[in-house]
Amino acid sequence: MIILIFGISNVGKTETGKKLAEKLGYSFFDLDDQIKKHFHITLEQFMNENPWLYERCVIKGKILKKIVNDNGDDMVIAVSPIYYARNFNYLLQQEGVIAVELQDTEEHIFERLVFSDENDNIYRDDEYKEEHKDYYMKEIHEDIMCMKRAFKKIQWKYFIDNKSIEQVSEELMMIISDKIESNDE
Repeated sequence: MIILIFGISNVGKTETGKKLAEKLGYSFFDLDDQIKKHFHITLEQFMNENPWLYERCVIKGKILKKIVNDNGDDMVIAVSPIYYARNFNYLLQQEGVIAVELQDTEEHIFERLVFSDENDNIYRDDEYKEEHKDYYMKEIHEDIMCMKRAFKKIQWKYFIDNKSIEQVSEELMMIISDKIESNDE
């Protein structure tokens, strides 16, 4: 089984995916990490070298396809936002693939908002975040609205409602286990 975890930035894809993979005994891949490894660059360098959104989405789609093709089954992949669905929709129809979109409120996503420096080191800056709250809330809202169109063919939607990673992964595990069992029958 290949489990694809979709969602906007800061919704919790990576941590949820890691925990879910651990519980299932699956391999875990993070699309952003795979991009960095493939090109031997930071995400900031990737963005600078590929300034057009469409171009980045095509590249992300190719790397996602490579992960799937090179690693077989029994994996969880945290998929960073790909705004053009044609770069991943083909996976949604494949047998043995489960795609889940993680969703949460704008406020909860804002609470989890983190930043990264030019070397991709993640850090929190709550003072800066609060100082620019209006800007970030607007960006989060726009991301949610934009990704609704991109994610419309993803049938499984999971609303986090600010639950812990442990609780989210446990609930997803139960849902996915049911799906795996029904596929085995």
